Amino acid sequence: MTSILFNDQIMWETKCRQEDMQQRALENERRAIDDARRAVDEKAQQLKSLSNQSALIAGFTMVVIVEIQIPYNLHPALLISFGCTTALVVCLMLISMLNATFLLVSILRYDTVGRALPFEKFWKTRCESDWKLALRAFVFGVPLFCLDLALIGWVKLWDFDGWAWIWASGCISVIAILTILVYVMHTDRKWREWLLTSEMNLVNQ
Repeated sequence: MTSILFNDQIMWETKCRQEDMQQRALENERRAIDDARRAVDEKAQQLKSLSNQSALIAGFTMVVIVEIQIPYNLHPALLISFGCTTALVVCLMLISMLNATFLLVSILRYDTVGRALPFEKFWKTRCESDWKLALRAFVFGVPLFCLDLALIGWVKLWDFDGWAWIWASGCISVIAILTILVYVMHTDRKWREWLLTSEMNLVNQ
């Protein structure tokens, strides 16, 4: 009788242990799914932000190209500089926007339940190079956008008489150049390398 009770006790403990292990495995799986979804959401927010800002700058630059009235007697050097700068801004922002958009679609298709490949490895092998390209295109496009602003005053006010248009164009150019200097010396220097560095390298540093 004692042996039967002892065996029943062992069987009950074994069953409880198995159920506990199954519950723990289920909780670990749920935690892994939540972590993967959280990582996808984090990257999605970054990509949306970059894509939206790139589209905003590209759209604004395209409006400038369409709406501005270029004088017929504009100096060729100024015309070429303005055209090249404007085209570079639009193209760089398009590269940034398109890469961010395709990356966003790609990570939203990631299977957070199956996880045939961990998301961190999926990001590093499939997405990180395109993310860096999109971010670099945006980083180089911002000062060119300010340079484009510096040229707009000269192009727009070229036909005006007197010294007022020169002072106005010069003020616009000075403000735009100061903005470029602040961006390059502070914002870009502080954040670009950190944003382009992978999370693993940041941990190792």
